[in-house]
Amino acid sequence: MLRRALLCLALATAPLAGAAGEAPARVVSMNLCTDQLAMLLAAPGQLVSVSDLASDPHSSAMAEEARAFPANHGQAEEVWLLRPDLVISGSFTAQAAVQMLQRLGTEVLTLPPAYSLDDVPDRIRTIGKALGREARAEDLVTEFETRLTALRAEIARHPTAALYYANGYTTGDNTLAGEILLAAGFDNIAGPGGGGHLPLEALAMADPEALITARPYPGASRSEEILAHPVLRQIREARAGHQMTGSDWICGTPHVLRAIADLTDFRKEIK
Repeated sequence: MLRRALLCLALATAPLAGAAGEAPARVVSMNLCTDQLAMLLAAPGQLVSVSDLASDPHSSAMAEEARAFPANHGQAEEVWLLRPDLVISGSFTAQAAVQMLQRLGTEVLTLPPAYSLDDVPDRIRTIGKALGREARAEDLVTEFETRLTALRAEIARHPTAALYYANGYTTGDNTLAGEILLAAGFDNIAGPGGGGHLPLEALAMADPEALITARPYPGASRSEEILAHPVLRQIREARAGHQMTGSDWICGTPHVLRAIADLTDFRKEIK
């Protein structure tokens, strides 16, 4: 009840945050992917909080850097009390909290996830413009595109590969993970499209030269038991090609280049 009363009072009295045309002085990010883009782009002292997921090494490619920032848990009350000039959220970030912050007069930028490598420069520029850091954003975009072009250099042979996750899920070419796979010089057995269930029988018949699976979470999970199935073990032993995805794969940031580089080195080891 006290929280509700405080928010109602704030709703009645809070001024609109920030002045038009000025770079925001206090920025809060509420989303794992926007956390990383904000950390890459923000001026010193400009970013005042990132989400609690940003410091999780299983999910975040910048877990170490994130520990330098206070963490938020995506709750409207805690974010509003940080007095941000700008809040950055994802399309699927706690919508109730986002809507409450907007009603309180806080400016909120909602960034959709990157579904392809071509989306990465756009996301960098969008955050850079919102932070008043356009020059820094253009430097990052130039570096990203230059390195990506080098990694996409002509490849003599394209081994077949399968992306295989919990519950037998796979992703096709028209996804961020699928494009990472293609950029590293592999042919995805799932082909064009998004994602879906790939039966073990179909995986075995496709007989991919490389198998890329998700890194399992700590503890036990029935959905991940399929990744220890004898069929997968046989594919790994027969081809000697197995790699795991990691935090570099999750968000459309320049860190996907590290995933592509690691996968390229892996491809070169396949005979």
